[in-house]
Amino acid sequence: MTVAWTPHRFTGGLLALDTANTVVLRGDPQRTFDRFDDPAEIARFADAASGFRAAELGDRRLTVSSPAAIAPVVLLIRETTDRLFRDAVSKGAVATAGLPDFLRACADGLAGSRTEIGAPGRPFGDPLVPIPFEAALAVSALSLLRDDTVARLRICPNCTWLFVDRSRNSSRRWCDMAVCGNRQKASRHYRRRRMAAHEVKDA
Repeated sequence: MTVAWTPHRFTGGLLALDTANTVVLRGDPQRTFDRFDDPAEIARFADAASGFRAAELGDRRLTVSSPAAIAPVVLLIRETTDRLFRDAVSKGAVATAGLPDFLRACADGLAGSRTEIGAPGRPFGDPLVPIPFEAALAVSALSLLRDDTVARLRICPNCTWLFVDRSRNSSRRWCDMAVCGNRQKASRHYRRRRMAAHEVKDA
């Protein structure tokens, strides 16, 4: 399905989840679409993610050498990440059966990468040197394995996107209150008004 480009909402909380969410309305065969059906959109997404995920990336810019060339590994990381952690939300823990495929996908994303990560204050390495998108995606995906992150993973009941709940009391329900939260509120309000109208009509 070809769709006109609209800016992606970066509401996942981490690069790996934002990437998983580039499949819109997963589970709805009538309305779902994949923003990466056109590999060229990977480069556009990476450019936007450099800004939206600057804090996570330590201000390191994302680069895309060839969208078509990296598309297979990007999609593999995206799909294994979504599958593993969507399942983890329902179970409250990561199923080890899904780890081999996930880890192999991340390894493919890091293959050929020449960088160092994890230094204090530099989680993604030297901020002055751009990092390939597929390598940064792999690092972000691997960071999801932390138990404190798994415990805060959620699935938005409106759009089904994955997100990290960083609210103080872990009570956030929507990936984006201004979009999904308001849509659900409007839907409930509309249903209440219709029910009230029917009650008046039947009285």
